[in-house]
Amino acid sequence: MYKQPLNYPAGIEQKIAFDRIREWAARYCATAAGKQKIYAASFSSSCNEVQRQLSLTDEMRTCLLMENTFPNDGYVDASPFLKKLRIQGLYLDVAELFDLRRALDTVHAVLQFFKKTKDGLYPSLKQLIAPVTLYPAVMQRLDAIITKHGVIKDNASPELLTVRRSMADKQTQVARRMQHILKAAQAEGFTAENAAISIRDGRAVIPLPAGNKRKIKGLVYDESATGKTVFVEPLEVVELNNEIKELGYAEQREIQKILQAFAAFLLPYLEDVMAATDLLGEIDFIRAKAQWAIETGAVKPMVYDVPQINLQKARHPLLEKALKKEGKTIVPLDLQLCREKHILLISGPNAGGKSVCLKTVGLLQYLLQCGFLVTASENSEMGMFHDLCIDIGDEQSIENDLSTYSSRLLNMKYFVQHATPDTLVLIDEFGSGTEPAAGGAIAEAVLDCLVKLQAFGVITTHYTNLKYYAASTEGIVNGAMQFDVQKIQPLFFLETGAPSSSFAFELARKTGLPEAIVKTAEEKAGSQYVNIEKNLRDIARDKRYWEEKRQRIRQTDKQLEDVTARYQSELAELQKIRKQIIQEAKDEAKRLLAEANKRIERTILEIKEAQAEKEQTKLVRREVETFKQQLQAETPSGADEKIARKIAQLRQRQERREQRKKEKSAVETEVKITKEQPLQTGDKVRLKGQDTAGEVVKITAGVVTVGIGNMLINVPAERLERISGNEFRSLQKSRPVISMNTGYNTSQRKLNFKTAIDVRGQRAEEALDNVMRFIDEALMVGASEVKILHGKGNGILKEEIRKLLRTFGGISSIADEHLDRGGAGITVVQF
Repeated sequence: MYKQPLNYPAGIEQKIAFDRIREWAARYCATAAGKQKIYAASFSSSCNEVQRQLSLTDEMRTCLLMENTFPNDGYVDASPFLKKLRIQGLYLDVAELFDLRRALDTVHAVLQFFKKTKDGLYPSLKQLIAPVTLYPAVMQRLDAIITKHGVIKDNASPELLTVRRSMADKQTQVARRMQHILKAAQAEGFTAENAAISIRDGRAVIPLPAGNKRKIKGLVYDESATGKTVFVEPLEVVELNNEIKELGYAEQREIQKILQAFAAFLLPYLEDVMAATDLLGEIDFIRAKAQWAIETGAVKPMVYDVPQINLQKARHPLLEKALKKEGKTIVPLDLQLCREKHILLISGPNAGGKSVCLKTVGLLQYLLQCGFLVTASENSEMGMFHDLCIDIGDEQSIENDLSTYSSRLLNMKYFVQHATPDTLVLIDEFGSGTEPAAGGAIAEAVLDCLVKLQAFGVITTHYTNLKYYAASTEGIVNGAMQFDVQKIQPLFFLETGAPSSSFAFELARKTGLPEAIVKTAEEKAGSQYVNIEKNLRDIARDKRYWEEKRQRIRQTDKQLEDVTARYQSELAELQKIRKQIIQEAKDEAKRLLAEANKRIERTILEIKEAQAEKEQTKLVRREVETFKQQLQAETPSGADEKIARKIAQLRQRQERREQRKKEKSAVETEVKITKEQPLQTGDKVRLKGQDTAGEVVKITAGVVTVGIGNMLINVPAERLERISGNEFRSLQKSRPVISMNTGYNTSQRKLNFKTAIDVRGQRAEEALDNVMRFIDEALMVGASEVKILHGKGNGILKEEIRKLLRTFGGISSIADEHLDRGGAGITVVQF
């Protein structure tokens, strides 16, 4: 049975700044219904519902990034005025009818878009729209009544057509008569030569000087601000204008009848039509969340129906936005909580990022369980919590007679009374607000209670007794915000497994506090406290040193594994060559033996045919002797010489390999070596990480032109490695022969070609290889524009891809996608 979450306190969304995320996402909504859904999105502990919302948003994000035909206009909130049709006698006005048509046209476009997409794409969105039904009769009736510009059509009814034709005839008569009167007045000099017919209160009038207003019989409708000009309606057209006005009233009555008839027609379809228009509000809501995710780089993590947090490269979206405006980059957060280590106690200097870590965890968990994508890596794993309880900031209240510490004690009371193994507790500056000894003791007791309750938590503190408690207690782990001791500045990087010093004395010195005061403070703190802080600093420094050392060892091990694998491959190749040489020698011997047998048999046959004539026999014997001598000269020396050449080649190859081993051994022992000679024209080269080999044709400004088969390609020099002639020939032999007449249908290739590629999550080498093939294919099919989805990240992959693109000919521009459609996460290439 589903239980409503008990998040604490009531203003939790303001505490973690989720209310500002709502406002941010709501700006993308086009309808009031979409905004209402944004502000109504609530924290859910149902994994199925959260998964559904995340899937809808993630699919819409992909759709907006990859599809150009998704409907983005015509989102109208028609539900409010459709509801009034439930009341007998009410009907839609012309503007509402026009909005209804636009809404249904957009719904129809959305349904058609998903109908045309391939099976397996956007399954959640297709499931969302599946129940919606659009009746062609309703669309046809709307098309028969109103134009695309929001005007009731003349042929909406026979009566309306008659009325409007009559009006048009009368207006034509009035226009002709007025022109005749105006020309006569101008001829008589009653009005100016450049005077023109004007409209006053919907009636046609002629401007006359005030002194000539009696010259034309008629009604004075208006005069100018100075009183020098009056506007007269001639009596000859008064009756016609009256008839036009009456026809106007008749037109409005007929339009009202048409609208009432449409309301009666729509009533049987009303609920289905309202469901269709409600879908627009839901799509608008999902689209707004997706556009927010595109702007912030938010993604869908792996979600499990158990309490856990494994954040990789998490970022606080509001902080990241603020830092971007200042031209700074955010330091991503890696953090793990599991059942075995369910509480993280973070210590570190002031302004070192402890509170940011805490708020990032709280905001991202709240975003997830409200159905929003999170600003973290796609490899992140997040679970479901039933309750989220926080103690952040100052809750003192004059009205309730609460001090800061009293309010904190009330929060602690709530936590220990209501926390469960499915609760996530976030506490900032744990134990502060009162006398340190008592505050630290109470905080340790509360922390012990939370550990026994098996509640999950992220807690920040400066208290040493809490750091000791965390180090000696199961289920809780210390975390430290890193600090650069040399530069006396925080690094904003979280490291788990050891506590951190508060660096109070170092920060005091940096801020310019007199050294004498700092020394006095250190003496008053006592040698024990100073030594503890010093040991914590030493531990942090030593841990960072050993982490760097371990990373270097890992890199060396990886290089050693690569070298070992390469040597094994080369040894297998040597054995293969040896077997090949022996087999060739055996085959040659067999051939010679077979040829000798044939020669002997032919000699015997010739002797028999010559009937053993003496001279003929001598001649045949001499030929056999000559062949024998040739055979003796050829077999041992020729075969031995061939084998000797092969062995010499093997020795030379082995010597070259040994030379390469010596060169690479310097890398393995971390000794600097000089760089290889730069590439020169005629060198045999290979693309790093690939089996594609060629010959250097030209070198220009770091870009190498390489001949591969009958093709010339431009490649950055750093992506090439020099190879031997034997390696080159070996690669050429293993290269598949491609016939030019494959019969591949070019038009079929154009039909199958997709104008976008997604290389997110791929290694740089793999991504660059895929992009190269993609651009080659685009050039082959004559594409005018393609898109490469590489994500934002740190921008390294994007820069490498653009370096590669600049080596291609035929590209006219390389730019970021429009901000609303992915921005810097997508590169648009035009040819």
